[in-house]
Amino acid sequence: MSNLERRLAAIQAKITSKEFLTGRQLGGDIPYWIFDYPPEEELRVRDHVNHMLRRLNSDASPVRACHVDLLDLVRTMLEGRRLLDKAIEMQRKKGDATVLNALAAELGPEPVADAFVRSVSIETCSFVLVTGIGASYPLVRTHGLMNTLHSRTGHVPIVFFYPGRYDGQYLRLFDSMPESAYYRAFRLVSDSEGS
Repeated sequence: MSNLERRLAAIQAKITSKEFLTGRQLGGDIPYWIFDYPPEEELRVRDHVNHMLRRLNSDASPVRACHVDLLDLVRTMLEGRRLLDKAIEMQRKKGDATVLNALAAELGPEPVADAFVRSVSIETCSFVLVTGIGASYPLVRTHGLMNTLHSRTGHVPIVFFYPGRYDGQYLRLFDSMPESAYYRAFRLVSDSEGS
């Protein structure tokens, strides 16, 4: 079993533990967790999360696991404003920079955070699992979303499945993008826990 497989296998016990759900070990910090993984393992991680969600949301489960796929959220936001087809056409004709600039207000941290909270009825969630971080980049920037979400989610734990590296201080998307400082999250399962 690979280190990633061991780390994935440790997730469910961790996120259903009383310590995780109550945030007791965080000492009042924001209950943000990051499960970082090699970007090339995206499909394996996505399959694991989907399988875990089915188990966690069975009738026998004492928790309510909510899920936000950021790419689906962005698509829904743009479709709701009838901008998706226009954005695709603009990107095709004028390029990435033009469409990113045109969508900056629609997909800024504030509107995305509001849509995120509405999409899962945050007050009903035991925790939220967030996927689609790599697929929604650069439309959604993880550190900007995290900075904005915390005032809207209270003490609901949120786990970000991050295709890249998080060392406890810096996020490095795809293991190649410039680092973004974010130090208010915790690694969900460390490399040593997977060993």
